[in-house]
Amino acid sequence: MVTRRRGPLGWLQLLGPGLITGASDDDPSGIGTYSQVGSQFGYGFLWTALFTLPLMAAVQELCARIALHTGVGLGVALRRKFPRALVGFSIAALFVANTINAGADLGAIAAGASLLTRDVVPQLWLVVPAAMLILVLQV
Repeated sequence: MVTRRRGPLGWLQLLGPGLITGASDDDPSGIGTYSQVGSQFGYGFLWTALFTLPLMAAVQELCARIALHTGVGLGVALRRKFPRALVGFSIAALFVANTINAGADLGAIAAGASLLTRDVVPQLWLVVPAAMLILVLQV
């Protein structure tokens, strides 16, 4: 059992992983997508939040409960329960999706930097420097 602190630090401890998980979807490609959809459709698709938000919260809660109960990550928990081929396919699909997402993020960063340089530097030339900057900042 994890002991909880009292006061403001206790509140932050409660938010911990959930806050990080919730903020993880605010990436450059997501913000670009939200901005584009908002500018094209206004509040037209806002009603979908009534369905997607509870479903997203339920999935995140379910993953957190599985991790707390089993003490392992979702991949290991799936491997224990499902056939190896299905888990391998799921991991491969996740790898492809994450790779596409990372590429979209780099493209969005390059597009923003291109706007800042007023297209003096072509957008495609900014992808590699953006990736290198991210790698340097992470090390």
